[in-house]
Amino acid sequence: MTDSAAPERTDSGARPLAGSSPSRASDRPGPHAFWRFLPAVAAYLLLVSVLLASDTPVGDVARYTFYALWGVALPGTLVFRALRRRPHSLVEDLAFGAVTGLVLELVAWAVLVKAGAQSFAPAWPLAVVVPFAAVPRLRRHWRPRVSSRPSLAWSWSLSGTVMLSAVYLHQVCLSLYPVLPDQEGSRVSNDLPYLLSLAANAKHNVPLTVPQAAGEPLYYHWFTFAHMAMTDMVGHIDLAVVESRLMVPALTALGLVITAVVARRITGRVWAGPLAALLVFAVAEFTAVYPNPVSTWTFGAHAVRLMSWASLSLTYSYPLLIALMGVIGDALRRSRRDGGEARSDDAAPGFGRGVYVLVALFALASGAAKASTLPVTLAGLALAGLVLLVSTRRVPWNVVALGAVIGGAQLFATAVIFHFESYGLEIIPFGNVKQYWADPGHLRSPAFQALVVVATLVAFVLNHQLKLLGMIPLIARRRFRLEPVQWFLLGAAVAGPCAYLVVNGFNSSYFTLAAMPFGAVLSAWGFCETFERAALPARGKAALAVGALAFSALLTFAIHRYSDRWSAYVTRLAGDQSTGTSYSVLLPALAAAAALALAALTGAVLWRLGGRVWPALRGRGGIVLLTAALTAGTPGLFHDVLQSRESLWSYSWVLPGSQVQAARWIREHSEPSDVLATNSHCWQEREDPDATGARCDNNRSWWLSAYSERSVLIEGWAYAPKAIALSGGGTAYYGPFWDQDLFRLNEDAVYRPTAAILSRLHDEYHVRYVVAHRPSGAESPLLGGLAKKVYDSGTTAVYELS
Repeated sequence: MTDSAAPERTDSGARPLAGSSPSRASDRPGPHAFWRFLPAVAAYLLLVSVLLASDTPVGDVARYTFYALWGVALPGTLVFRALRRRPHSLVEDLAFGAVTGLVLELVAWAVLVKAGAQSFAPAWPLAVVVPFAAVPRLRRHWRPRVSSRPSLAWSWSLSGTVMLSAVYLHQVCLSLYPVLPDQEGSRVSNDLPYLLSLAANAKHNVPLTVPQAAGEPLYYHWFTFAHMAMTDMVGHIDLAVVESRLMVPALTALGLVITAVVARRITGRVWAGPLAALLVFAVAEFTAVYPNPVSTWTFGAHAVRLMSWASLSLTYSYPLLIALMGVIGDALRRSRRDGGEARSDDAAPGFGRGVYVLVALFALASGAAKASTLPVTLAGLALAGLVLLVSTRRVPWNVVALGAVIGGAQLFATAVIFHFESYGLEIIPFGNVKQYWADPGHLRSPAFQALVVVATLVAFVLNHQLKLLGMIPLIARRRFRLEPVQWFLLGAAVAGPCAYLVVNGFNSSYFTLAAMPFGAVLSAWGFCETFERAALPARGKAALAVGALAFSALLTFAIHRYSDRWSAYVTRLAGDQSTGTSYSVLLPALAAAAALALAALTGAVLWRLGGRVWPALRGRGGIVLLTAALTAGTPGLFHDVLQSRESLWSYSWVLPGSQVQAARWIREHSEPSDVLATNSHCWQEREDPDATGARCDNNRSWWLSAYSERSVLIEGWAYAPKAIALSGGGTAYYGPFWDQDLFRLNEDAVYRPTAAILSRLHDEYHVRYVVAHRPSGAESPLLGGLAKKVYDSGTTAVYELS
């Protein structure tokens, strides 16, 4: 978050970008290096303090720091410097360099794992470091002379957002869930064991296979888990610690920094950076209800909470996507309507020809890290290209080239990584929201039904898009005569929500979340322009900041204290609460928004009247209104913390520590190539033994493959691509295993074992251990005579086959 002390340089022949406010270098000497690096050091120390307070071993923190510097930042920064044309700032080099390092480690992972050379993983950065030390032309990238450094205020603001995210993460997850379940009543987020099993699989397989169905190919965005595997292999850190403690805070911090850097570079405005970072990572959805359980996620996943710890693939993909947005935006912001190159004196030189290599690197990694990222990016490029084609009457070949790179990356992800697997998504216009205007009995009049449809769509915009309102003054002032980069951001920001409204399925909400960084940068851009036009004096700026904090605090308190009464009242107004209306869940947010809009209208009238008395108010009401609108989602962050302290997330389930101990024992007494067999196929939050092995209603048992780090012949198959295909596209919570002959063989090994059955498992399927999970059903007494019992915790017994 600081830059080197090298003297600044400027391009004397440049001119400002249209609509930008250039950042000029100062001839005065900057502050001492201690003060410039203090914000970054303070953020790091707070992160470390939060981790140590969450029972993270200090040795693991030290090893992770080594891994992040040696295995990601160093090689990535050197390669990034070699690809970009001229240096700009140290913080930009380090941010883009860290994201480049994430891409490079994927290549190193694939080579090492495919060659069976995982033990050499700590040395892979030498493949970059040695050439950059030996080749004279590359040595200059070790210490480039940067042309810009951010102010201390900018550095501290960004450091503050990182520290805010660290405290938030500590409150909502790090301090609530153990690294390893060690009590019989320990709880974990339901999907985290599954994700842990994929990371364990990535330590030994390229491409990944389904750990719960040994040898079955995994068609999924699994690059996140290759990253986790490399963290383990380079840093020698337990995967459970990486997943539950280290990875999320580090990637969130990187996401904040890269967002600030990209927003500053694209917009040419210094303060658009920290504001965009806050909009992406701290300003939540507008719900106007408390508490906010998963059942009230009316329009799909909530970005802040889900991104923080429940969706590791989203957490990992965001820095890659935002860096991709940055390099594409940098290429587009220099394209004027006449097809020429618009130069800039904002001290942010273009990346040059290396931009296409950077686009390819970030696109390939981002697309296979989260399937929703590239479609919205392509939509933004398509809109920018179309506008340039119409306005210049010439083919914008740079946009075509960028689109070809993104399209190729999308094809690679779709065909090679996902194998055209849709995971239940299908084209059904308004399939995700039409439940709120459903009228199966046709009891509503056409006019009232139209009102309900419009209200539903308004509620959707309020829920996810309220914090993007800053783009409206930007667009209105230019009367839709936008620059190519602005069309790009706008196209992507709109494409995500539109995809959610067209593609049916909960996972389509990730299109909305993928579009959020594009809209946030455009919103921050518009806010900065509005703020500049207001030309507030120092007292006005202080009053605006205090007012925003006061409004946020008041709204947070009001929703927390009175939303239950408010919700009950507006629901009663809509009709009988016992029967419920399809749209009743939307009413609290709509009513609260209407009340706030009425207050804003009243305030606008009073502001205009006050302007006649106090001229200082004139022309400044817009920035007050816009600030309030962008602040309306801030209560979600604090409500998350309050709710997490009052009750654990409803999608956290009991995982007994005895099962985890048994799985860890197997990990220590087996080889990665060993396969396990078990009768545990159901996540049983309440123990209900069933010796018949009958079908359960929750085929999400992942604990054995996760904590043993071994493949299981058949464990839980709810997320397996083949099971999803057989279930008609939905998650196979209830469906049977696809190979019933193999399933019977597996079950017979526990409940009806014979020497022939056990021999077949050992010889044909390479099963070394049979793990009897007694809450799922007690094993046959015959098993002890046919195999050697090597572990017994009372609830879990392990038998070794020979």
